[in-house]
Amino acid sequence: MRVVVAPDKFKGSLTAVQVAERVGAGLQAVAPEVDVVALPVADGGDGTVDVALAAGFHAVPATASGPTGEPVQTRWARRGDVAIVELAAVCGLVRLPGGRPDPLGASSIGLGEVIGAALAAGCRQIVVAIGGSAGTDGGAGLLTALGAVVRDATGRPVPLGGAALAGATSLDLTGLDPRLAVTDLVVACDVDNPLCGPRGAAAVYGPQKGATPADVATLDAALGHWAGLVADATGTDHRDDPGAGAAGGVAFAARAVLGAALRPGIDLVLDLLRFDEHLAGADLVVTGEGALDEQTLAGKAPAGVAAVARAAGVPVVAVTGHSALTAARLRAAGIEQAYALTDLEPDVARCIADAGPLLEELARGLARDRLRGAVVT
Repeated sequence: MRVVVAPDKFKGSLTAVQVAERVGAGLQAVAPEVDVVALPVADGGDGTVDVALAAGFHAVPATASGPTGEPVQTRWARRGDVAIVELAAVCGLVRLPGGRPDPLGASSIGLGEVIGAALAAGCRQIVVAIGGSAGTDGGAGLLTALGAVVRDATGRPVPLGGAALAGATSLDLTGLDPRLAVTDLVVACDVDNPLCGPRGAAAVYGPQKGATPADVATLDAALGHWAGLVADATGTDHRDDPGAGAAGGVAFAARAVLGAALRPGIDLVLDLLRFDEHLAGADLVVTGEGALDEQTLAGKAPAGVAAVARAAGVPVVAVTGHSALTAARLRAAGIEQAYALTDLEPDVARCIADAGPLLEELARGLARDRLRGAVVT
């Protein structure tokens, strides 16, 4: 028998790579003859580079600007001329010094610096995972790193950060890196928020980044002003495009100025991992994430994995910390059964603290249920 283990991370407990390792160990402890293919996945947010490395991409170290300007050590993933860059690992919330938010001043410039490094290395397909951003700068920092200049009324470059965009008067794209014109840029984007307004980047995601109601108003007005400058410079207005508000407006700048395509994160990751090729000859797929709930069904990794596996005729089960979905809802998503840590240990705190050993135990039970012909008695 052949089992493909394709989980996302258990946030706060285990990375996707660790989840796959623990599940594989549990399965083979009970059914050692089973061929287990570990293929950890991500939904296009943090952890995307890690799963790419586990799938055979190689790591490229880089130094870039963090969200508030301090240099950070990071890495991106490469296979041939394909690069995967992760915003969270450069200028995301996890990169804020001391964890102190800076909603008005945080910038996406570091992301542009890493993309620039990938361009310089000869990569001509660049995939950008944009989840977990710390700022709301409309992607102005991203563009600045790639050669654009945002100027104020005196002709000077405006400071970095979303709030400073209120003082911008022009966007000069003449210095934009010419290699972008021959590069396929794709952004993993799972939301449909516009750039501005009550469903925009500042209103919906600003508070998660430390923005007060007054900050939200400041940022939203600045983003509206910025969108007008971008429209003047490019001849098109993308502020209302679905997904433009993702990552504090980074998706807006990538789409409006760099011509990037926006694609659902899990679909993009599965394509990069050549998931459909791994399904050939598989008898079972095991997917999962820390919690299975309604958000899971709205494009998260387990739902994406299940959809592709079901189309290939391969049954799917899931492992999770806790499931809030009924059996009928799971089956509708293509998941035959969910195995939850809380079935073994009702104490959620213990499930989080001991997720690894509990997950192996869960996988042993899964093997006894689903791999009967290969189980050693």
